[in-house]
Amino acid sequence: MRLPFYSFLLGAISLGLGAHAQTPITIVSADLPAAGDTLRLSNAAPTLPMGAPPLSRNGANQTWNYSTLQHTGQTVDRYVTVPALFQLAFGLLGGVNRASQASPEPLPIPGLPVTETYNFYNKSTADYRSVGFGAVVSGLPVTATYQSQALQDVVYRLPITYGRRDSSNSVLVAEMQGILYFERTQKRVNRADGWGTLTTPFGTFAVLRVVSTMTGSDSIALAGAPGVPVPRHERQYKWLARSQRVPLLTIITTVTGTAETITAVQYRDTYRRPRTISSTRDAATDAALSAYPNPSAVGSPLTLTVPQGSGQFTVLATDLAGRQLFSRRLNGSSGTLHLDGADFGPFRGVALLTVTTAQGTATRRVARF
Repeated sequence: MRLPFYSFLLGAISLGLGAHAQTPITIVSADLPAAGDTLRLSNAAPTLPMGAPPLSRNGANQTWNYSTLQHTGQTVDRYVTVPALFQLAFGLLGGVNRASQASPEPLPIPGLPVTETYNFYNKSTADYRSVGFGAVVSGLPVTATYQSQALQDVVYRLPITYGRRDSSNSVLVAEMQGILYFERTQKRVNRADGWGTLTTPFGTFAVLRVVSTMTGSDSIALAGAPGVPVPRHERQYKWLARSQRVPLLTIITTVTGTAETITAVQYRDTYRRPRTISSTRDAATDAALSAYPNPSAVGSPLTLTVPQGSGQFTVLATDLAGRQLFSRRLNGSSGTLHLDGADFGPFRGVALLTVTTAQGTATRRVARF
C-alpha cells in the first residue's frame, strides 16, 4: 500500500529529530552571555524533588527530568557594556583585564556608600573568563583584578564538547591601602561529563552537562591585621544548551570530605508570580531574634537566639535579590542554636534570615565577609 506523502514526510521528520536527539551538542562562544542580554532565572529549594535524577547521573544520551522543581523566587541576570567609570580598568585601556561585558550584582552592604557592583567577563572564541570585580564607592570606582592574565578564572574553555576536561588556577586580589586586603585563590576543574535531554519547568532541551569543581581559600584582613584563610570547596553542576546564554539548570554544592550538600538550585525560566507567605510578623520572635557574630567571616558558624520554648521553626536565608541560600528546619526549645558555616556555602555579602514559627515570622540581616 502506498503511504500518503504527509505520512512519509512526518516519518522523515521524526527520524531526523531522533537522530539529532542522539547526537551530543557543542557549546561555542555564541551560546554564552553577551552585552545586552537580560535573562530571567528562578530559584528553587536546595533539595532535589522526590524522584528527581541524582547528581551522579552522567554519560551519553542521558535523560534528566527536573520538571517538578518549584520556584521560591526569581532574579534577572543582566549583561551590559563596560560602564564609563570602569573603562580605564576594564575597557579599551584595560590590557589583559579588558572585558567584553559586565554583569551588575546586588549591592552587598546596605548603608555603606556603595552604589554599583559588577562582575567583569571577557568572551572570545577560545574561552569565557572572569577578569575582575568592581564597585562604585563614594562615587569612585574600586576594582579587584587577578594577579596576572595567566591567573584569571577561566569559567569555560571553548568549544565545550562531551568528554572535555580542563582546569585553571586563579588569584583575585582587592586592596584598599591600610583599610582592607582580600585575596581569593582557586583551582577550577571543568568536566563535560554527560549529554542528553534536560526537562525543567522552562521546557525540554538537548544539553551538555559541565561539572565545575572549585577548591581554594578566601583571606580577608582589616586595618592591617593578618588575614586568616578560609578554605572553600564547591561544585557546580551546569546543564548548557545552544543559544540559551546561561545554564538551563545550575545546582551548587559544598563538599566536605566525601559528602556533598546542596546549597543552591537555579534554573532559566519565564516570569512567574511571586510565591506568597501567609505567616504574619511575630512580635515575640522579632524582639528576641538576634544573630551573632554579625558581621561574620565566610565559613564561620552563626549563633541565633529565639524565644525559649519556640519549638520547631524554619530558617530561610536569601540574598538581597531574593535568591535562596538555604532553608533549615530547627528546634528552638533551648532558645539558642547554631548555623554551620557550610549552610551559607561561599556566599559573601548581606543575607536575610527569616525565622518562621507557628506564631509568625521575623527577619534579620547578617553580613558575611
